[in-house]
Amino acid sequence: MRFSLPLPRRSRHPLVRALSLLVGLAVVGVLMVFGLVVASVLLVGGALVFGLRQWSRKRGVASPDGRRPHRPEVIEGEFVVLRQTRHAAR
Repeated sequence: MRFSLPLPRRSRHPLVRALSLLVGLAVVGVLMVFGLVVASVLLVGGALVFGLRQWSRKRGVASPDGRRPHRPEVIEGEFVVLRQTRHAAR
């Protein structure tokens, strides 16, 4: 079974057509402005977060070539290697 919506009837009155065109353009304009506002808020917010992270990042001792030295973050600990002499029955 095919589902189809009936086509809306277009008004023949020129004033109604002009008003519907203006209302449609106004809705599209409002949506575009809203999208630009959301995009600008995200862009400014991302720039602020990036700037705060860069500013608050701890500075390491610089090497002669101007780069920071590589300091891997390793968790130190002790371990014991367990050797299994007999196979466990499953």
